[in-house]
Amino acid sequence: MSWFESFVLGLVQGLTEFLPISSSAHLRLAAAFAGWHDPGAAFTAITQIGTEAAVLIYFRKDIARILSAWFRSLTNASMRSDHDAKMGWLVIIGSIPIGVLGVTFKDQIEGPFRDLRLIATTLIVLGIVLGVADRLAARDETGGKHRAIKERKTLKELGVRDGLIFGFCQAMALVPGVSRSGATISGGLLMGYTREAAARYSFLLAVPAVLASGVFELKDAGEGHVSWPPTIFATIIAFAVGYAVIAWFMKFITTKSFMPFVIYRVVLGIALFVLIAAGVLSPHAGESAG
Repeated sequence: MSWFESFVLGLVQGLTEFLPISSSAHLRLAAAFAGWHDPGAAFTAITQIGTEAAVLIYFRKDIARILSAWFRSLTNASMRSDHDAKMGWLVIIGSIPIGVLGVTFKDQIEGPFRDLRLIATTLIVLGIVLGVADRLAARDETGGKHRAIKERKTLKELGVRDGLIFGFCQAMALVPGVSRSGATISGGLLMGYTREAAARYSFLLAVPAVLASGVFELKDAGEGHVSWPPTIFATIIAFAVGYAVIAWFMKFITTKSFMPFVIYRVVLGIALFVLIAAGVLSPHAGESAG
């Protein structure tokens, strides 16, 4: 991998990790369209450490408060009813599904799941799901001629059942094209949470999963055509760009809908199918590389 490739892929990772459009799919597509080798699951997982570092810094006050309350609740029974202490447990509980399924389907994630036809399918299907969920949220928030405004749930109402559902939604993102934020935010909206609450828990829930995945993949980072220096460079780029995207996205969702992302996902998925059917793009483009 050249330095230019690592710069572009780090930029793509930072731009797409927090938007509901799938960073793993875009890393795969960037390589395929440019005629580069598929950077692979290990490269993707490690560069995600950069974007998760951006989450740690952006939400540092929330994370510090949650960790402090959670640790104190281990020895202080009165702290166990504290919202932040509960959030600590809920992040742990919500991380279980992706941990179990990630290890179970490791070979599929690094192989068959990276087929561009599957990516096109997940882009379209999850785009439609996100569109439906967003429409339901908008209807609750604005009401209508014959419908009163419905109050949506905040993270203070998050419990074990919803935490696990969020976790299973996150686990769907093991398939490129699904999108970690897209799946968890869609799940949250369908369960009746506000856009801001669904996005905030989505980002917090991703921290242990992504960091664990990145550490797990460290041993494979220097294999094949991807070496350590370009991977580190891409991770730094992903961190810087990712931080800016988080700040923008959290402001965007307070007043805007997810429909631009829905349209983008569906159009991109259809375009992929057309290009593959026309023989312009191979569904396994770039996979031949070490």
